[in-house]
Amino acid sequence: MIRNVLVAIFAAFMLGGKAHAADLAQPPEPTPTVETVHSFVWTGGYLGLQGGGGWLNSDLSVPGGGGSKRFSGGLLGAFAGYNYQYGDWVVGVEGDVSYNWNDETVTVFGTNTDVGTDVSGSVRARLGYTVDDRTLLYATGGWAVTRGFVDVAGAPKEKETFNGWTIGGGVDYGFTDSVFGRAEYRYNDFSDKDVGGVDVDLDQHQFTIGVGVKF
Repeated sequence: MIRNVLVAIFAAFMLGGKAHAADLAQPPEPTPTVETVHSFVWTGGYLGLQGGGGWLNSDLSVPGGGGSKRFSGGLLGAFAGYNYQYGDWVVGVEGDVSYNWNDETVTVFGTNTDVGTDVSGSVRARLGYTVDDRTLLYATGGWAVTRGFVDVAGAPKEKETFNGWTIGGGVDYGFTDSVFGRAEYRYNDFSDKDVGGVDVDLDQHQFTIGVGVKF
């Protein structure tokens, strides 16, 4: 009788140990995946002011001859757009308008003549990549326009609109959750147009810095 009881106890002990060992052998719960969340998000509309310099080159062609003239000066303007951020990538659209101070006085047939461009603007697509939460590197390109003028003393001021394209890039940096700064370079090819019998071809390099507000 005692022998049977001891055998039963031993069997129960062995079975319980195996069950406990099986519990210990179970794989641990998988570590939950933590998704990275940006503390600064570029998605949303924005507007801002910008200023800088423009270096305009004008190639002039007439039957039997031609030449070129450089017009350099400051520019001041405003920009507005909308961004959408997906992960580290940012896509958007932007428009801007600026006023250029780049006119030069030339002498034509003994008469002083002011020539240059004044109002310019563009509508562009943007593609950017965030190197950290607050720094956005981007490329941009699209349609560009400027207005050229010829102002001869004693005659009505003649104006012509030049249409072309622009391409460039820059960096935006978020100072706060709603205010960001910007530095940008663009090349503008405004194409050519006939102005008073002279074929005028305009292209420009421009560099600007600005500040914007997200909303």
